Amino acid sequence: MTNALSAFEPFPEPPALILEYIAERSAEESVVDGPAPWDLGALPAELIEPMPAWLDAVCRWLNGRYAWQPQDVIPPCWTKHEGLAYEIAALAFARGDAYTDAGSSVIWHEQYDRFLTRMNKALGKAGDDCRVGRHEDRPARFQLAAWPAQVTDSSEEPKPSERVTEVAE
Repeated sequence: MTNALSAFEPFPEPPALILEYIAERSAEESVVDGPAPWDLGALPAELIEPMPAWLDAVCRWLNGRYAWQPQDVIPPCWTKHEGLAYEIAALAFARGDAYTDAGSSVIWHEQYDRFLTRMNKALGKAGDDCRVGRHEDRPARFQLAAWPAQVTDSSEEPKPSERVTEVAE
């Protein structure tokens, strides 16, 4: 008789460099005072380098285990959605902590459900295209272009038509 649970794949292990960083950062007499490993925008280049491959493995694992409905699929273009990358990193690191006891793992699953809600809200209608490999530029790019460029002298503020041209280029 075959055990039906023997086919369950383990959650992808973080890269060794990241595990070393976490251990150094957590040591009682640590001299490492760097950012949290899930704060992608704050990590130095050497720590960012292994993250995309690991987070992609995490997305594939999550999709393979939990994506029963199309709207639950993390799109293959997740790296082009900066907010998703931050959330996926936080979710992946939180999962390691969550499996220290059963109650925490239930909470992690609730966090995952909230992640899906936020992901679908962020992707909107574009998510359907992204999930089948047809990623398009950020839908809000023209609204974001309305924000003036950062300048020190307010008299140099670009005109709205110039802002849209800047984003389109």
